Amino acid sequence: MARRALKLASWTSVALAASGICLYSNKYLDPNDFGAVRVGRAVATTAVISYDYLTSLRSVPYGSEEYLQLRSKIHDLFLSFDDTPLGAASLAQVHKAVLRDGRTVAVKVQHPKVQAQSSKDFLLMEVLVLAVKQLFPEFEFMWLVDEAKKNLPLELDFLNEGRNAEKVAQMLKHFDFLKVPHIYWELSTKRVLLMEFVDGGQVNDRHYMERNKIDVNEISRHLGRMYSEMIFVNGFVHCDPHPGNVLVRKRPDTGKVEIVLLDHGLYQALTEEFRLDYCRLWQSLIWTDMQSVRKYSQRLGAGDLYPLFACMLTARSWDSVNKGIGQTPVTTTEDSEIRNHAANYLPQISQLLNRVPRQMLLIFKTNDLLRGIEAALGTRASASSFLNMSRCCIKALAAHKKQKTRSLFRRARISLREAVSLWKINLQELVLHLKGLRLTGWVWALLCWLLPASH
Repeated sequence: MARRALKLASWTSVALAASGICLYSNKYLDPNDFGAVRVGRAVATTAVISYDYLTSLRSVPYGSEEYLQLRSKIHDLFLSFDDTPLGAASLAQVHKAVLRDGRTVAVKVQHPKVQAQSSKDFLLMEVLVLAVKQLFPEFEFMWLVDEAKKNLPLELDFLNEGRNAEKVAQMLKHFDFLKVPHIYWELSTKRVLLMEFVDGGQVNDRHYMERNKIDVNEISRHLGRMYSEMIFVNGFVHCDPHPGNVLVRKRPDTGKVEIVLLDHGLYQALTEEFRLDYCRLWQSLIWTDMQSVRKYSQRLGAGDLYPLFACMLTARSWDSVNKGIGQTPVTTTEDSEIRNHAANYLPQISQLLNRVPRQMLLIFKTNDLLRGIEAALGTRASASSFLNMSRCCIKALAAHKKQKTRSLFRRARISLREAVSLWKINLQELVLHLKGLRLTGWVWALLCWLLPASH
């Protein structure tokens, strides 16, 4: 209890991390680690895990005669079961096992008593947040309690996690670089999830990528495409992309680079209104349309704090936002200024996080974790990555407009505008590439004349 209280006393740091601001170099805080049920990471023995598997799988009361009979049948399920977990977190741990038919699987087993302990942790969290409110009236952190109460039951239901995994695999099946492990439903329950075992290195492990000749820039581009599609096009977002949940590898059969997405317990489903406003906001940020930045920031609840909101979304200074986030590269000076001044804006950040739609909170967290990966790989967002985001925004907004009309003529006109907008982006991407090759002046002038200056 004392350890959890100590964690919960750090809400100030949590709020900054949730806002996409990195307080310390390469140490990105994960608000999920400060959740209501973050109990100790004790490693259970094979026997304990086996018993828990049996009670979960068979719904047999602990200690009953039937339970004792089933205890001896654990070998009917597995040919082998590694007692050392591949990974352990505060809600569950994952073990490698081999089924009787020879398939190698990953077995995710929920820690005992996690669900029972959650109500006590919620109470403790609420007391601490109220105490902070009494001491510092300008800070609003009750949203943390509300979010934990909403999200934790979903994370504790492993069947829900399996459904999310299948949904995102189907949703992004056109990405041949994405791998989502197959779920074995016949051996899964609310507390035990059996899935295909997929090996790989963590997405922030540069040494692993160098050893396996994996291009870090390619991985960064793939992550950007994948999350842009989730957020802007589908409105269904994997909200826990920390390095342990995102692996990279080369496929054994083809040698092609692949991203493996794990842990599908926490997703954010965006409403259509939110998703479209968020699309328009990012397009405004990318194309430096400051009037629209203000408009759509305010539509998303930022009010007069819209400059802070734009800085939190982009992790850039307000000066860089005004100059164009795709035009001005990130400098160490800018990063240092953001870190040094972040604490000065804590009351405003608290007010803003309390004001925006709840959907925005997990988006902030997701953005922050993705930036942590980019920082580890040394691939901070470039103009090219912003153009990829803009592609998804264009496609999403065009699809919405087509849904709203039955006129074939209007649909054709929308499709034509979409095609032209995508062509402009392709041309600008070509310009960026050729600029990197240092073209002669006349070729550069010709491309700039062909390419419109704005959207």
